[in-house]
Amino acid sequence: MPYEIFVSTARKRLALMKDGTVIKRYPIGVGKMLTPTPTGMYTIVNKAPNPGGPYGVMWMGLSEPHYGIHGTNNPASIGKVVSKGCIRMYNNHVLELSRLVPIGTKVYISK
Repeated sequence: MPYEIFVSTARKRLALMKDGTVIKRYPIGVGKMLTPTPTGMYTIVNKAPNPGGPYGVMWMGLSEPHYGIHGTNNPASIGKVVSKGCIRMYNNHVLELSRLVPIGTKVYISK
């Protein structure tokens, strides 16, 4: 896989890497203290356009059940510690990312 995703929950940033080089950086929202975003290495296991509700225009499920990278119906939450553990992105950003990365892409989440 040429693409990898690196998430920093402390910086509230997601970096898309291709062949070891950062090609895009995106601001994100992350899990709050009682429901933190899990750290570790995961993979994207599915994609669901227009999942509805708080998930915005795209859901990309992670290999950690019930967690994913998704859009939001609350753009003011980006850059904040507000989710139930998922990684929130602006809708236009998650659409762009989902077009680039295939299912099976590795996602590395650190503090």
